[in-house]
Amino acid sequence: MIDRRRTRLLRSLPSALAERTRTSRWFEPVDAASLVAFRIAFGLLMFVEVIRYFYHGWIGRNFIVPTFHFTYFGFDWVRPWAGPGMHVHFAALGILALFVAAGIWYRASAALFFVGFTHVFLLDQARYLNHFYLICLLSFLLVFVPAHRSFSVDAWRRSEIRSDVVPAWTVNLLRAQIGIPYFYAGVAKLNVDWLAGNPLRGWLAAASDFPVLGSLLVYEPIVTVFAFGAVLFDLFIVPLLLSHRTRPVGFSLAVIFHAINWHLFEIGIFPPLMIAATCLFFHPEWPRRLWRRVRRSTAPATEQPSARVQWWSPSRLTTALVAVYLIVQITVPLRHFLYPGDVNWTEEGHRFSWRMMLREKTGEVEFIARQPATGVSFPVDPRAYLTRSQIDVMKSRPDMILQFCHWAAEDLTRKMGPVEIRVRAWLSLNGRPEQWLIDPDVNLAEQPRSLWPAPWIVPLAAPSTD
Repeated sequence: MIDRRRTRLLRSLPSALAERTRTSRWFEPVDAASLVAFRIAFGLLMFVEVIRYFYHGWIGRNFIVPTFHFTYFGFDWVRPWAGPGMHVHFAALGILALFVAAGIWYRASAALFFVGFTHVFLLDQARYLNHFYLICLLSFLLVFVPAHRSFSVDAWRRSEIRSDVVPAWTVNLLRAQIGIPYFYAGVAKLNVDWLAGNPLRGWLAAASDFPVLGSLLVYEPIVTVFAFGAVLFDLFIVPLLLSHRTRPVGFSLAVIFHAINWHLFEIGIFPPLMIAATCLFFHPEWPRRLWRRVRRSTAPATEQPSARVQWWSPSRLTTALVAVYLIVQITVPLRHFLYPGDVNWTEEGHRFSWRMMLREKTGEVEFIARQPATGVSFPVDPRAYLTRSQIDVMKSRPDMILQFCHWAAEDLTRKMGPVEIRVRAWLSLNGRPEQWLIDPDVNLAEQPRSLWPAPWIVPLAAPSTD
């Protein structure tokens, strides 16, 4: 009996050791320099973004002027601050961003920035941007990684936290968070419309006044190069950056790709943020190497602490939490497969899925109210409730149309009694023939908001633009 147990134990030992080795690698010490560099770049870019909001007047235009905001399902309680509150909120975000960059009260500053920025993000679906969602996730992760252990005010003030190394999982987790959007963006582009050049063709034509190269953007071969090039870039940029042999090529492609996007399309802070994030894929020591080259120093690298001091014991709790987080990030973008129809048409499962620049809907949307008591019908003008930018976003998104119908019905009911609201949304997706987006016979005022498939969305009739 004892021999059999010993045999089973010996047989299981290699696999157990291998598993422990794989887990231990996530807790190996790596240079903290790349994590510190990202902390500084992230904080400074967020400060610049806050300045842009003040400079362009977006705080008032987006969060104070509108009388109605398209809240996210389950987050109706998130509201803009009254009076000067939103300006104070953004000013605080700017200060916190600088604190994160400088490593001042880092943990608290990162946590408050995450809460404050996420609050802004959740205020209105009309303001949804993939890179704002990414900023929420990155700021959340920065709360937990020790990016303040080196080259920070905290490390200068508190010698007990000072360290030139961090656990490998802290860098790898941020790498994974950057890699997931790239991968899913590339997979999402593997569809008939994108590979046929839609809607990219129209957007490139709109940028034909771009200096020097703009006139080339209307040529079909250029459209094809852009379409297929974007797919290849998104799918292979992370592998290129992970290999030290192809890393220079990958970084050069990333800079070129994001620089072109920055100049051709209005996508805000996203290109410089992603260029900064690519540096996480370099060797963790790259900032020190760069600094030594700048100083032209021949002094040897700083001696690292002993292995006993450097090593972090594998933590099951940390491993489990990181695994759960990554599983969520991998599965959430796949939820659109739970809904029937084309996600670019129905929009169900589109947000939080890294589906970027894949659809363009054109057409008209009308709202018709009817009083059941009298049978009288009349149009509802969304301009009485919404800003122009809110209307432009809403008219192609069924869930936002439903939310507006609820709001308008409540307002009209208070003034004249019960009303029904129907919608005539006659739209085209990526150049297809126009068709109904929403069943015009359904009273949307009585349809509930939920995460279940909406039966009142009319399926897309034309499968492709060919």
